[in-house]
Amino acid sequence: MEISTAFVAGATGFTGRAVVEILCKRGVNTFAHVRPDSPSLDKWRESFSAIGAHIDTTSWDDEKKLAATINAISPGVVFSLLGSTRRRARLEGLPAKAAYETVDYGLTVRLLEAAEASSVKPRFVYLSALGADKGHGEYMKARKRAEERIRKSELPWIIARPSFITGKRDEPRRGEKLAATVSDTCLAALRRLGAGRLQDRYGSTSNRALADRLVELALDPAAAGGIFEGPLLTVG
Repeated sequence: MEISTAFVAGATGFTGRAVVEILCKRGVNTFAHVRPDSPSLDKWRESFSAIGAHIDTTSWDDEKKLAATINAISPGVVFSLLGSTRRRARLEGLPAKAAYETVDYGLTVRLLEAAEASSVKPRFVYLSALGADKGHGEYMKARKRAEERIRKSELPWIIARPSFITGKRDEPRRGEKLAATVSDTCLAALRRLGAGRLQDRYGSTSNRALADRLVELALDPAAAGGIFEGPLLTVG
C-alpha cells in the first residue's frame, strides 16, 4: 500500500518536527497533531503550515473524537512520537512515574486504539527507546508496556529503539548531552580496539537522521512487524 497521508502525534517534539518536515518534502499529505491547549499553538500553526503540513488539534481527553479524527483523515501511517521528561513532569506538578504512565504509555495506547478503530488500518510507527525490552526504571517500564500492547495489535506496526538522540533542542538536556558525548567517546575507543558492534548498537544519532530513518521505515511495507535498533536505525 502506497502511503499518501500521515498523522504525526508528538509533532512538536524534537524528532517529530523533523519527521513532519521530511514527510512534507516527500509529498506525503501530513497532519501534525498539536495539543489544543498548547501555549505555542499559534507558533506551531504558522511553522507547520509554512512547510505544507496540516494542523490537527483533537483533544486527547476524548477517545471517540480521536478515533473519529483518524478515521476522517484516513492516514496510511500513524507516527507515535510521544514522550514525557522529568523536567516537564515537575513543571506540571506530576511525579515522573505518573507522567510516564500518562504520556509514554497511556497516550500511546489511546492513539493505537484510535488507529485500530479506523477503517483504514494504518501502519503504526512507535518511537521507543533502547533498553525498553528490559524494563529497568519507571521510564523503561512504561515503554515496555507500550511495546507489549503494540505487538498484540493487528495493525502493521514498527518499533524503533534509538539510543541517545542528539541535536539542538528548545529544552536543553545537559545530562543527556553529556552522557551521549561520554558514551560516544568510549564507544569510538572500543571500535578502534575491534568492538565496532557496540558503537553501532549504543551510539547516539541525530534527530534528523532518526527522522529520516523513521520515514523510510514507515514507507516500506517490508518493515512491518519489525523492531529496529542499532545499525538497523541507520539510513540506507
